[in-house]
This record gives sequence, C-alpha cells and structure tokens, in this order.
Amino acid sequence: MQPNFAVPTEASLPLSCVEETECQNWIDTQTPQIAAWSQAMGFTGSWGQVLVLPGPDGAPSGAVIGTGTSKSRARTRFVLAAAAAKLPEATYSLANSLPADLSLDVECFGWLMAQYAFDRYAPSKGAKARLVAPTGVDAKRIEWIAAGECLTRTLINTPAEDMGPADLQTAVETLAAVHGATVSTIAGDDLLTHNFPLIHTVGRASDRAPRLIDLRWGTEGPALTLVGKGVCFDTGGLNLKPGASMGLMKKDMGGAANVLGLAHMIMAAGLPLRLRVLIPAVENAVSGPAFRPGDILRSRKGLTVEVNNTDAEGRLVLADALALAEEENPDLLISMATLTGAARVAVGADLAPFFTDRDSDAAALASAAIEAGDPVWRLPFHESYETMIEPGIADLDNAPSGGFAGAITAALFLRRFAGEARYMHFDIYGWSQTNQPARPKGGIGQGIRALFEALPEMLAPPKDTI
Repeated sequence: MQPNFAVPTEASLPLSCVEETECQNWIDTQTPQIAAWSQAMGFTGSWGQVLVLPGPDGAPSGAVIGTGTSKSRARTRFVLAAAAAKLPEATYSLANSLPADLSLDVECFGWLMAQYAFDRYAPSKGAKARLVAPTGVDAKRIEWIAAGECLTRTLINTPAEDMGPADLQTAVETLAAVHGATVSTIAGDDLLTHNFPLIHTVGRASDRAPRLIDLRWGTEGPALTLVGKGVCFDTGGLNLKPGASMGLMKKDMGGAANVLGLAHMIMAAGLPLRLRVLIPAVENAVSGPAFRPGDILRSRKGLTVEVNNTDAEGRLVLADALALAEEENPDLLISMATLTGAARVAVGADLAPFFTDRDSDAAALASAAIEAGDPVWRLPFHESYETMIEPGIADLDNAPSGGFAGAITAALFLRRFAGEARYMHFDIYGWSQTNQPARPKGGIGQGIRALFEALPEMLAPPKDTI
C-alpha cells in the first residue's frame, strides 16, 4: 500500500489541536453551542482525545484533538496518528499549530502510517481519515519515508511460507525495477564457488536454496553499503529453539527488510550517492546437512569460526556479506539485524541500539533520531570483551559462553569482518508487540528514518576540504 496526503479540497474539515492546560481557554472562545457540546462530551484536551464538532445540519463541521501535556507527549509518540484512528472518514486540514515540542514532519508521518494495514491474508484497514499536507512540510519526502516504512513492515509481516530466500530476492528485484537499480544473485552451491562458505553452510539444510542478493544504484557520490540479515526463518538449527521462541521467527529477516525500506527512501529521494545493498538470504533449518555445534567453519575472510550454538547463525551469514562489502572500501558500511536477545534485555523493544567507533557518526545519528522521532541508543564496541569471542581452537567463537554482553560480543564478531571500513551496526527488534499509534502490532522499521535523516551529514566531505 502507498499512504499519501489528501489532495487539498474546499470540503476538508478543520482540525484543531488543543493542549490539556489550554483546554478551558479554548472552550471559552467557542460558540455557546460548541462550548456546551465540548463540556457535555467531557473533552479535556488529554493526549489523543478526539472531539468531533457538529455543524448546523448535524454533519461534522470539524474536529479537535487533545495533545495532552509536555509530559504525556514525551511518553507517547504520534498524537496525530492516535487521533486519525478515531476520526470518522473525511479529509481534514490542520487549523492551528502543534505544540512547540512536537515535530510537524514526524506527526504527519505518523498520520500516514495510521493508514497502514497488512491485508494480504484477511481484510484489514487502517485509519480512513485523510490529511491535507500542512503548509511548511515536504509532503513528497514524508510520503517517500512512509512508503519505505510500509515496505519494511509488509516484508516482516509476511510469513516464511511466502517469504523464503527466493521470495526475498523477488522483493529486491521488484524494488530495483521501480528505481532503475540492478540486482545480481549467487545461490545454492554457487556460493561455494564464489567463496561465501558461511552463507552456504547456514542455509544448506533447507530445501530453499540460500543466496546472496546484491543491489546497486547510483553512479556518483560517496559509496554507501547496507547489509541486512535475511534469515527468512530461524528454527535455531540443531540447537532447536523452543516453540515459544520460534513463533516470531518470520521476523528474523527484519534486518533485510529494514535496509530495503531505507534503500527505497534513498532512491526515491535521489540522494547523491552510490548505494549497494547486500542481503544474505537463508533459512536456518534442521535436516541431515545441517551444520553442527562444535563445527569449525572457514569464512570468506579466511577467519575460522567455532560453532558453539547453531542458533547464533545471523552473525555467520552477515560475516561473509560484510567481508565482501569491505573489499570495495565503501565510505560507510552499515549492517542491520535482528541479532541478539541481549539487545532487547538491554534497551527493550522500542529503542534501536547501534554500534560505531566514530563519535561524529554517533552524534549525527543521535541528533537525527530526535528530528525523525525514531529513537536509537549507542552501545560500545568494548575492546576488553574481544577475548570473549576468541575460543582458542579457532579464530572466533560464534556464541561465547557465560551469557554476559551478548549484544556487544556479537557486534565485535561482526566488526572483525568489516575490517578497516567505517562501520556501523544496528541490533534491532523489528516488531511492535502491541497496537500503538502509527505502529500496529507486527513488523516495524527501526533506525532507518534516523539514518535517512543523518546520511547527508555522515557522508558529507570533511569541512576542511570544502
């Protein structure tokens, strides 16, 4: 689906925003009829409250949204989205300004995302209320961002039966066709011929062939490479997950879905850069050829890896893709993956933790995350933990024992394969656990709107060379 702003029309209904602390003042300025109606309906201006105003003929003449207090706004995002879900079907135009601590761009994005619904298998509808793009917002840019977010959500929400490695390849090819990008794929035993042994090993137990998908777009500007974990379903391999942990594993390709959503934003906006997207797409299955605990595997980079848990497979497939990415020496290399439960324990489901060695990149991303309403949190590449991923009988351990610092040790493992590249890694959850404004239960993008906002600064030439 493609969420869009409404075409401006004289028939659009005015939509006013009222803070809780100013609600009585607002009521006092209304006609006696509207004032009485507001008090009778118990309108207080609390966060997300909606009051539809009646006209002389009984039809709606407009609506009012409660925007709460600064405290309630800090605790919950997307008040316009919350309102859109409650408003009757109509076209609305904002009649006044939002509170100063709310971003109009972010709130407009939220409104568009309130329209999202995953309806591939059963009827489902998002909000029917439509919004005319307010003056001062870049409507096309917000629509591009919303479309990228919708792509990410739909890819994650699609079950593994219909989103295996080949289906993920088709999704990449479809996206490429829209933007004039090119796609090449190496699949099955050809992965061994082209020296991608870890991707082949993780995916070889499935009857759906593993593959490395490679999208390229743009011919000028700095080189940006995005690597997304594309584990289309993760049983855990021979270290089989319990049923309760396997239920959400259709989302284990959430890293791939997120980099594809970001790629759409970049290409739709025509950012002046050379984009490459690498997706190792596999299914971690159980059968005779499955790789085993205790195996020692050789990677594309030549580093050997002792397998101490076949359920730590995401870092294996990412390792070969990162090694390939580094060979071209991109100006910026970013990986995204639903990688560790430890990251969820550390920061919960809402924050997107990221790792970088560059303070300037961290600062640019943190600032952009606030602007985009897309929260992130920096975790450290803590050098002292390097010994935890060195097992002794191989160069690296894919699953260090002890249970401590799991997100950090996974990130350190990946950094070994990124080599000397300027590298940033995201360990995301990719899932909304409950229905929330602009974020229905299901797959979501995390960190990609912040990255889209930050990339121009992160990829700009050093100031002393301008």
